[in-house]
Amino acid sequence: MADTTSRMLQLLSLLQARRDWPGEVLAERLEVSVRTVRRDVDRLRELGYRVRAVKGPDGGYRLDAGSELPPLLFDDEQAVAVAIALQTATASGADIGEPAERALATVRTVMPSHLRHRVDALATAVTRAAADAVDPADPVDPALLLAVSAAMRARETLRFDYRDETDAPPRRAEPHHLVARAGRWYVIGWDVDRADWRVFRVDRMRLRSARGARFAPRELPGGDPHAFLAARFRGGAAGSAARFRGGTSGSAEWPCRGAVVLALPLDRVAPFAADAAVEAVDASCTRVHAGSWSWVALAASLLRFDADVTAAEPAELAAAFATLAGRASEASASVGP
Repeated sequence: MADTTSRMLQLLSLLQARRDWPGEVLAERLEVSVRTVRRDVDRLRELGYRVRAVKGPDGGYRLDAGSELPPLLFDDEQAVAVAIALQTATASGADIGEPAERALATVRTVMPSHLRHRVDALATAVTRAAADAVDPADPVDPALLLAVSAAMRARETLRFDYRDETDAPPRRAEPHHLVARAGRWYVIGWDVDRADWRVFRVDRMRLRSARGARFAPRELPGGDPHAFLAARFRGGAAGSAARFRGGTSGSAEWPCRGAVVLALPLDRVAPFAADAAVEAVDASCTRVHAGSWSWVALAASLLRFDADVTAAEPAELAAAFATLAGRASEASASVGP
């Protein structure tokens, strides 16, 4: 019976791996007769798998979709991939957090212990960025994620090369948080050589060693890796925890915030306001409250609406518009006839 069960599982794995299988090829793979394959297929059908006989010169079998979900069979890599996908499901923006947690618990329960320990080590903090598009251009090897998470859990320093840093010595970082944001993975860690907090894209890391010197846990500025990473992308961190401006270290707020009135109706502004707050002044004007990493950048972002701007506040924002006007004047003067 054990041999029959093992053979049926192997047959199921083969049927999941390829669309059509000639009966004789399956019999060769399983080292049994074609008649035995036929009996095993019948047993799979009794368990709820829709295995269809394929007509043709060689004959064969195909695993079709059914009306109900039967038990599934995963190899080690597939099981780890499913677990990682379920842990990061909330990053998709879909409201599937609770079902994903239940599915992860189900998968984890039946995992072999060596896989369960690897998945448990992948302690992730997932930030939700619904407005950002997922960019699959640089996928991350799951083995690299697992190695980073294991070093983070063991409090061991990572030693790695960082892409785009040619002829640079290897980086050394104490990994404290592994964060998924908008389709990319980031390590928030203490840079040993620069004595400062840094954010590293995992797809740009090439590990030399994930078993470096042990380190004592440090307290992340602000305490929240979500807010720290958001502030890093907004310019509030500029790569260093010491450079947070306009609020508590680790704050996700823009370092420079201001307001203007645009000579456009609300319905012309709101679709392009991103994370700015907008309100109608009257039928033809809209007040916009926005932020950026500098006053000049904020002024430039507001000019993109191609409308008259008035009532700029605070004074730093009004001065930034004057700075932009001077630069634009110089630029236009340098243009030849």
